[in-house]
Amino acid sequence: MSSAPVLAPDAAMALGIASTAMPFARTPEDEVERWLRVLRLHGKVGIALQALGVSEVPLPAGEDPERERRAPAPGGERDAVALVTEQAVRIAAERRSSALATTDLLMAVIGVYGEDFDRVLQAHGTDRQEVLEKLGLTLPPAGDRA
Repeated sequence: MSSAPVLAPDAAMALGIASTAMPFARTPEDEVERWLRVLRLHGKVGIALQALGVSEVPLPAGEDPERERRAPAPGGERDAVALVTEQAVRIAAERRSSALATTDLLMAVIGVYGEDFDRVLQAHGTDRQEVLEKLGLTLPPAGDRA
């Protein structure tokens, strides 16, 4: 029997939708927008993001001439959904959960995208700390994150 956490229904739905949305993202910020839209609709994370006013509608790109020149994804060419899923599984296992939840996905997205996540969330009128407080979560110290 595997000790890896199983997917909770909300997390499974979020990952399924994300897997169809990520191929259309051109920048890390585009990927973060897609993760936020998906997570906004599912589980505890969805409730928190909606309560904080994070919109399902992507924000306009604005006047950021560097945006299109940034790397297509953190760590180069890779499968964003697989990377987030791997980190989410690790996070769920570390908290000794039998199920991977949307909160694990959010923590993995934060870990994978870092500053890109912060910029997109700020454009939506909130920040990482506010979201984590709403969920009753904290990030491990920087040295403990992958």
